[in-house]
Amino acid sequence: MAQSWRAKVTIRQGDLTDAKVDAIVNAANNDLLLGGGVAGAIRIKGGPSIQEECRRLGPIRIGEAAITGGGRLAARYVIHAASMALGGYTEETGLREATRNSLARAKEKRLESIAFPAIGTGIAGFPMDRCAEVMLEEIRSHLSRETTLRRVEIVLFDASALAIFGRVFSKMDG
Repeated sequence: MAQSWRAKVTIRQGDLTDAKVDAIVNAANNDLLLGGGVAGAIRIKGGPSIQEECRRLGPIRIGEAAITGGGRLAARYVIHAASMALGGYTEETGLREATRNSLARAKEKRLESIAFPAIGTGIAGFPMDRCAEVMLEEIRSHLSRETTLRRVEIVLFDASALAIFGRVFSKMDG
């Protein structure tokens, strides 16, 4: 029997920019400008090469995901999941598509591990509980099919986000 999708998912509190994975996911705007929040932390810790690559790739459609090198990060790549327009808010369709397309980019690059933040829940204003539901549904769907991914981490900044994602994960079937 194939390994359950649940066995491949880890939900933990920590600093996404320190994740030892093939790629981390940036909660991005569709202009691919690395401003504050997760994107700002990636810009600061990863160095200028990431923003330089983003300038060449962007703008992209909301819901799309672009991949760049990881600069000075532990991860080799950053997948920029555009769930919103610059200065805008994340809506469910954008979050769902950005999560799905981030997983697709990882598969295209034949990556084995990826780490996500709670996309769209900071300045973009998306509710944490619904974010957990949408992202985990997309992750479950992806891991239930043929994929190169063997490990998906969700790295959350604070204990309340960790509790919400943990509660949603525990209620999901599969």
